[in-house]
Amino acid sequence: MEDLTAFLTRLPKVELHVHLESTMPGELLERFAARQGKRLPRPADRLYDCSAEDLSDFLAFLDRICAYVGTPQELAEAAEYAALAAGEENILYSEMILNPTHWPQFTVPEIIAAVTEGFDRGRAAGGADCRFTLSLSRTQTGEEALALERTMEMHRTPRLAGLSVDGNEALSGRTGERFRPAFLAAKAAGFGCTVHAGESSGPEGVRDAVDLLKADRLDHGVRAAEDPNLVERLARERVPLNICLTSNLTLLYRRPEDHPLRRLLAAGAAVTLNRDDPTFLGGLTLTEELRRAAEFASMTRQELIRCQENAVDAAFCGAETKAALREALAEFQRG
Repeated sequence: MEDLTAFLTRLPKVELHVHLESTMPGELLERFAARQGKRLPRPADRLYDCSAEDLSDFLAFLDRICAYVGTPQELAEAAEYAALAAGEENILYSEMILNPTHWPQFTVPEIIAAVTEGFDRGRAAGGADCRFTLSLSRTQTGEEALALERTMEMHRTPRLAGLSVDGNEALSGRTGERFRPAFLAAKAAGFGCTVHAGESSGPEGVRDAVDLLKADRLDHGVRAAEDPNLVERLARERVPLNICLTSNLTLLYRRPEDHPLRRLLAAGAAVTLNRDDPTFLGGLTLTEELRRAAEFASMTRQELIRCQENAVDAAFCGAETKAALREALAEFQRG
């Protein structure tokens, strides 16, 4: 039988939970910083040799590294790099998350235009077909959320796929009611809706995401496993869980045996596998993330393929793109 790593390298992959802010290597940021007459806090090859003890520390560091991107042209360059890097490891389709609060140097229309341009260039050069969601921070107001949604409608492009929300739920508390009008407006406008929930929040955050925000899918969602009835519901309603094993074992589960991946798979949950923040995780590739998940949860190769099929089902793209992705997976299985 083919070696697992070789199998995963060949596997056509789809990724739905990766932050664009966390795809920029130190060398790229060093070049951007030099244009501004700045220096990185550490050599480029050790920029991410840092310990984020909790989610708040991590988010603060994201703000610092994004500040080295000084112009919309550089943001487009970062997006192009991400698309090309994804394509190099046979990721056919990727939806990346970008939170405008990490980029105060740009307006939201500038962000949308720059990321669209970068993804277009990356795709034309053989990279992955990339789309993006714009994400609210949980510290924002309901009025700010509605303003973002209106801006998305006014400046939408084919690569702007949806609305998201992220941030530290443990600190912000429940925000579902506050952001509900913006998410309902986004759905009415034809955008996909995805919510970080069940990471820094427990099952209650997952329920709010599904019931209040009408989320099409959940980023993380793993702590739903603390409520068997909720897991049964998510499996029955086929609510996708965009799980990030390596990230979870870094920030969330200090004891690996506590991670519920195997239990969620056994319950029939619609699981996808993703990197979350690859530069902060040692330059993690999706191929390696899948290998770790396979070994951690004793996943069969068919289960690994099924996770890719789940990702296609959950993607915020049109029927034609989904059909092409499904055909690529079917061709792979035909060998």
